[in-house]
Amino acid sequence: MENRRNSRVNPYHQHKPKQYSSEEMVFGIQSVTEMLRSGKDIDRLYLVKEGSFPEIQQLAFERRVTIQRVPAEKLDRITRKNHQGAICFVSAIHYAKLSNVIAGVYEQGQVPLLLVLDRITDVRNFGAIARTAECAGVQGIVIPARGAALINADAMKTSSGALSHLPVCREVHLEETVKYLKDSGIKVIAVTEKTDNYLYDVDMSGPTALIMGSEDDGISEELLRLADHHARIPLVGQVESLNVSVATGVILYEAVRQRIFSEPPVDEGF
Repeated sequence: MENRRNSRVNPYHQHKPKQYSSEEMVFGIQSVTEMLRSGKDIDRLYLVKEGSFPEIQQLAFERRVTIQRVPAEKLDRITRKNHQGAICFVSAIHYAKLSNVIAGVYEQGQVPLLLVLDRITDVRNFGAIARTAECAGVQGIVIPARGAALINADAMKTSSGALSHLPVCREVHLEETVKYLKDSGIKVIAVTEKTDNYLYDVDMSGPTALIMGSEDDGISEELLRLADHHARIPLVGQVESLNVSVATGVILYEAVRQRIFSEPPVDEGF
């Protein structure tokens, strides 16, 4: 989310063209099929609307890879080569299972601090968020299977290596994921301008998951309804919003501050 004072859409994000790197792109029916068989994590799988790809569709179903049916013109814009109606993008990381991440955090005696990123699409924003999250002690980032930034070389570089240490979980339905987090004893806080509660008034010292919304329109209404609490960042200047990576840093370090000061003092034996 860009912490906004109103709902005006930033036209930069609305019209900015996507950039694709040939290093992470695989195209052609046989090549895409083999990539799905390889077990590597797939970030995007595009199939032309008019085509029939039974083997790719079956493998994608088994691997829980979301298929996006698109016009041939979109595939032609991605590559001028003979894609045969099938293009996929390979992730630069291996995705973690959310249940394993949460179980591991509790087993290590830690207090969960997680990030849920709702449709954040800018690769550099995502990388910057991951870098700050790792520094702040976040134990996992959750992203949707559709509508999220590609985790590619640019994201890895912007994260300064944080994505090599920080688990990223890709979930098909964020609404169900939020319900699962709540059932796991984790308080879910939506960071949004649509509230009168400042972040300083919300307790983040216990198990917490913070939802940050898209660069364009913030957190979806469905996730806002599911959240246990809403929190906003105060804006006192003339600029109407914070970049989402900056907003994430502000809220994360408020959570860090609360956790530091909620810990009992160390008995040094004096």
